[in-house]
Amino acid sequence: MRKTALIVFIILAGLAATGISLATRAADATAPLRIGIFADLHANDTDSPGERKVMTNYAERLGAFVQAMNAWPADLVIDLGDFVNGRFVVGADLGAAERIPGILATAEAIYARFAGPRYDVLGNHDVYDLSKEEFLAGTAAEWTYGSFDAGAYHLVILDAQFKKNDEPMAKMGWVVQGKIPQAELDWLRTDLAATTKPTLVFVHQQLNVAFDLLSGGPEISNATDVRAVLKESGKVVAVLQGHDHEAALALVDGIRYLTFEALVEEEGRPLSWARITLDPVARTVTVDGEGDQADWTFAY
Repeated sequence: MRKTALIVFIILAGLAATGISLATRAADATAPLRIGIFADLHANDTDSPGERKVMTNYAERLGAFVQAMNAWPADLVIDLGDFVNGRFVVGADLGAAERIPGILATAEAIYARFAGPRYDVLGNHDVYDLSKEEFLAGTAAEWTYGSFDAGAYHLVILDAQFKKNDEPMAKMGWVVQGKIPQAELDWLRTDLAATTKPTLVFVHQQLNVAFDLLSGGPEISNATDVRAVLKESGKVVAVLQGHDHEAALALVDGIRYLTFEALVEEEGRPLSWARITLDPVARTVTVDGEGDQADWTFAY
């Protein structure tokens, strides 16, 4: 994909009435759609003794995921955020911020081995030492939020890395809580109204969490407003999230909120990711988990 500067994206995003569409994927509308999912890679050149995270082997972990998705094969893959860790590591020296773009480039080169479309959800760690423009320039991502059709489904990627005053986060050093700003929320409402397809939404922080200690409130400060837009549309089948590193499933207002196990290797735990099969005829969603990732199946 072509790389696009964030400023261009922001101008386009302001045209809410026209919506944002990456591409319409030509496919049999009755064929199942297969999506590979991983969350929280945390690529870094330093491990975290304070959190017992082994981050330096990110190339091996991401490579294993890509190889598995090519072998399956997945129709597309989505990273649920925290692709790169940033230099803040619990229990280790900060080091130089200048090394983070190089780590991002190495991880992206491995991710690019997937033989199909790949997408990124922006996580809070992704903006610890990078601006959104720099993240876009270092990956295949064209925008930080947008939507596209894949087979019988509509897929929406949200960017929750905004401050409470709606300014985009950039080179924050450390931040946990995010927000969906008003312009993005307005776009989301318009985008959902325009589709007739069952929809999946992808975001980093959890939208269904009422209180998180590190965030000092919801993981996304205006989560209640976002959930209301999803509910009112009547089209959202599920929300897929990362951030918390542990698999969880919740049902809120008829929408399933799926939180995925982290791909970062915590000591003594296996590599974890998910294969998701969406069946438009049976109207089912099947999550086949690898490692500690739970298996889930539900109808919609």
